Amino acid sequence: MPGVSCVNSTGAFYLFPNISRLGLKSTEFCAKLLEAEKVAAVPGIAFGADEYIRLSYATSMANIEKGLDRLEKFARSLAR
Repeated sequence: MPGVSCVNSTGAFYLFPNISRLGLKSTEFCAKLLEAEKVAAVPGIAFGADEYIRLSYATSMANIEKGLDRLEKFARSLAR
């Protein structure tokens, strides 16, 4: 996914992708992602890491795939 990097989770039910290459801080990124693609994420600033977002994957594989497709669409729109 352009502009997003992420380490695999090792036991939790969430991921903490780095969005620093997309030019937005976490609060603005999450607000715009929710508005544009209806995908909810928690701003990393809540955890002291403003260049990250937190995504839960405690849902069905179909929902995860749909959410990731939407996240990728949003990331591509910023990476231009």
